[in-house]
Amino acid sequence: MEKPEHHIFVCASFRADGDPKGVCHKKGSTALLPYIENEILDRGLDAQITSTGCMKACDHGPVMVIQPQGIWYGGVDCEDVVDEILDALEDGDVVENQLIP
Repeated sequence: MEKPEHHIFVCASFRADGDPKGVCHKKGSTALLPYIENEILDRGLDAQITSTGCMKACDHGPVMVIQPQGIWYGGVDCEDVVDEILDALEDGDVVENQLIP
């Protein structure tokens, strides 16, 4: 597999002991993973998705990070927000109202 153009990280809140305790998991971040994967495929995006341990941004959760751009999004709690973020990614833009400062 070649290195993807984008790598999308979704916080799954897992802590060192393996328990999902954080905000992102409780607000359904992991339930969005299949949807995000399908959208990546449907849109033909050159992107990989990875769920992560706690990203330590619980005040903004659920959190999604897009690399290598280094864009941190908060409040990624539904398919509509995911669509808005992926639309912006396709256009080389960002979703200002979801950015974590």
